[in-house]
Amino acid sequence: VQLQAFGGGLVQPGGSLRLSCSVSGTVIKFPLMAWYRQRPGNQRELVASATYTGVTEVADSAKGRFTISRDGNENTVYLQMNSLKPEDTAVYSCYSQHPMTRREYWGQGTLVTVSS
Repeated sequence: VQLQAFGGGLVQPGGSLRLSCSVSGTVIKFPLMAWYRQRPGNQRELVASATYTGVTEVADSAKGRFTISRDGNENTVYLQMNSLKPEDTAVYSCYSQHPMTRREYWGQGTLVTVSS
């Protein structure tokens, strides 16, 4: 089982990026998928989470700007990031947990840089 994340890059302040992350190597549906980020000099923090039933949560720092969504048929999660700020610069990692074994899985991390 692997999590593969895509979509990072360099964007100007006020711009947008869309991250995606998919689970491969299993047909089991993972109930919860989430995005974390680690900003330079800071601890990793939860950005947003989503269940395959459509329940979502977004951190206060991202509310109104970031939207998380799931593909109902696949173990795929998206993070639409709008109105990006320099302080959103971080390595973004997707996370999930096997529903039966409870083993945690992390994607490889994708760098988002917000700079002019």
